[in-house]
Amino acid sequence: MFYEPGVTEHGLPHDPFKACVIPRPIGWISTKSPTGIANLAPYSQFNNLTFDPPYVMFSSNQTATNTRKDTVINAESTGHFVWNLATYPLRNAVNITAEQVPYGVDEFTRANLTKENATLVDCDMVRESPVKFECVYHSTIRLPGNPPMGTVDVIIGRVVGVHISEGVLTDGILDVKKTEPIARCGYYQYTVVRETFDMAVPGMSEDVLYGLEGNARRNKERHASSKKGEGVQEKIEL
Repeated sequence: MFYEPGVTEHGLPHDPFKACVIPRPIGWISTKSPTGIANLAPYSQFNNLTFDPPYVMFSSNQTATNTRKDTVINAESTGHFVWNLATYPLRNAVNITAEQVPYGVDEFTRANLTKENATLVDCDMVRESPVKFECVYHSTIRLPGNPPMGTVDVIIGRVVGVHISEGVLTDGILDVKKTEPIARCGYYQYTVVRETFDMAVPGMSEDVLYGLEGNARRNKERHASSKKGEGVQEKIEL
């Protein structure tokens, strides 16, 4: 089958686009309003962008009444947000925080979650979540959207602090069997990740492999080595 989104009909009972791009990590984003009210909401269009320095992004459609989501307003106004790992044990709380409620309602309270102070940003974190990223707002990309939603807000933030519970580590590796992250599929479907397999790219150099791992320390060492080599070359030329 073939169809042109927004131009021709796909002929299926439900739109297949989101079901094609799966599984999608969930951006369970906590923010604080300029007046100090906590907010928490999940976004299924979320991902990391790079690792040194680490950046993350989440995408938020406007509401059907053409207004921006609370999370977008708060992140842009205060310059801070936190990503909390959405896990299978917390799935019901994640779902509760997805409900659209009036601006200023505290979703932590509605979902019976415990607030935990962040270390570097003025924002609350979900204590029950085993992994949290403290983020400083970087920028917004506003993509045009079809009415009535108007635009899509893509929020980019730099990760300045990472919290990992020791209980989800096994031999120094973040253990997916212990974190049990949930991810968004199509329609009303979710999945939980409990199994992984390793597959290294063949024939790749060490710098590419550590890039795939996201090893910031190795990246800095490579940069220092390159700068040292440039210094030796300059001396030879002199």
